[in-house]
Amino acid sequence: MAGPWDGIDEVAAVAETGSFVGAARRLDVSVSHISRAVARCEDRLQVQLFARTTRSVRVTDTGRLLVEQFQRLIAEREEAFAMIEANGAPQGALRVTCSIALGERFVAPVLRSFAQLYPSLNVELDLSNRVVDLISEGYDLAIRTGALTDTRLLRRQICTRQMTMCAAPAYLSRRGIPRTIADLDKHDCLVGSTRTWQLAVDGALQSYRPVPRWQCNSGMAITEAAIAGMGVCHLPTFYLSDALASGQLVQLLQAHHPPAEPVWAVYPQRRHLLPKVRRVVDLLAANLGNGL
Repeated sequence: MAGPWDGIDEVAAVAETGSFVGAARRLDVSVSHISRAVARCEDRLQVQLFARTTRSVRVTDTGRLLVEQFQRLIAEREEAFAMIEANGAPQGALRVTCSIALGERFVAPVLRSFAQLYPSLNVELDLSNRVVDLISEGYDLAIRTGALTDTRLLRRQICTRQMTMCAAPAYLSRRGIPRTIADLDKHDCLVGSTRTWQLAVDGALQSYRPVPRWQCNSGMAITEAAIAGMGVCHLPTFYLSDALASGQLVQLLQAHHPPAEPVWAVYPQRRHLLPKVRRVVDLLAANLGNGL
């Protein structure tokens, strides 16, 4: 006999991910389980929750009203469990996504420590420069920089990241030192995955779009090109700090360096009270709080 919660999680997951496959991935069950649970729920309620075709799954008008109620029920249930378990050790699976460079250098070491603290926790860290949909792909947490627009997600600033413009002394001896932003038009620019450079002008940010002499989506490759004397780069300072300290690179247009940008821990609204999420965010903030 079906229990009172039978199908609620499955229906909400299908609605939020847009597919039975996505729902199965999020709930870590088979697609056939999702299909049977949705069918039982529809039979019990005597309504059609989803309009299905071979290519898409769409929530019906009646289904949309019920899904909203189901989501509230699930959120209240998880919050109640989280409050009861607030003093318990994090356990189960923790799925985190982050950009490659930021993840390898800063986030992965913190998550290793977190996993060692809590043996009952299984941690998955996905390093990708793709912007992952946390809800449809079943992630608990993302580490992101810059502006955030997804209203389904909560956020907490865990640190800041500074950008720096620089070039090698040999390049500057050959091509001269840019004194203004306009001077950059005369220089070879080394461009990473961000095609527009944000620079500070009279207390506000101004966008500058360089013409790339060398372009690569790897910050380390851009750093190496700058050290080799290929041109001017504008990158997060953590890529450049060693080369700046050794004199292999020299800072440029320091008056126009933008303010440090926030680095966020971002998570679905229903995750924010879970001990595993709350505690790992605390640990990230404690370890990275001095800035990158």
